[in-house]
Amino acid sequence: MIQKRYEGYLKTPVLWKGDAVSNLYQFEILLKFNSFSGVLDEKTRLGKYVERFVSFELKQQSNISILAENIQIQKDKITLGELDCLLLKDEQPIHLEIIYKFYLYDKSVGETEIEHFIGPNKKDSLIEKTNKLKDKQLPLLHSNACKVYLDKLNLKVENIEQQVYFKAQLFMPYNNKEIQLKTLNNDCISGLYITYKELANFINCKFYIPNKKDWLIKPNSNVTWLNFNNFKTLTKNYFDEKFSTLCWVKKANGEINKIFLVWW
Repeated sequence: MIQKRYEGYLKTPVLWKGDAVSNLYQFEILLKFNSFSGVLDEKTRLGKYVERFVSFELKQQSNISILAENIQIQKDKITLGELDCLLLKDEQPIHLEIIYKFYLYDKSVGETEIEHFIGPNKKDSLIEKTNKLKDKQLPLLHSNACKVYLDKLNLKVENIEQQVYFKAQLFMPYNNKEIQLKTLNNDCISGLYITYKELANFINCKFYIPNKKDWLIKPNSNVTWLNFNNFKTLTKNYFDEKFSTLCWVKKANGEINKIFLVWW
């Protein structure tokens, strides 16, 4: 299962090319290593879990050496934040922030393409994340508190480039499938999302609810499927608790897709 998650991570594209979003420059890993042989703690939350995949992939690159990971920046015993990774790529020092997200397109939110993408439970958004990167996470490198850590690695802040490795799966509204993204990467579109009312359109389908780490995986038929009525009964709790979940949907013709079932 870990291998399938790793493959899903590998196949997830970066959310934009170059520095198309907020001058946040996307890091590139050119050589893909398809077999994962690292060690993972299954209790780790998804974001940290993906960081282990990135770390493994970085370590396979001949032109990259990792200097430090998950560096807690503290001042007076108070944690100010964390640097995901400091590395050398072709001898160039880079501060890398690693992000893997699931976003849904809601045109009623914000004015721009970036602002339209929100978290499945409406608790976060792409614009909030990019602003946090720009205003908090990346500036941490330039703080006085961080200098102590850089000195230990013999790094000068003015020589360090800052980049992001921002991968995402995007989900479009069921009733508007033909949206073409202009800034973000269309290859990140992974499926659709549906509301409770729209669920009736899938009465002849079968369903599977993967656990959260399996959200990374490409859907396959080798699972225990639920029929429509059982799925609808099971997911009633999600609506009551205002929780959106990722599902696999198998159509009568055997086609399998990812959908988000949203409570809102």
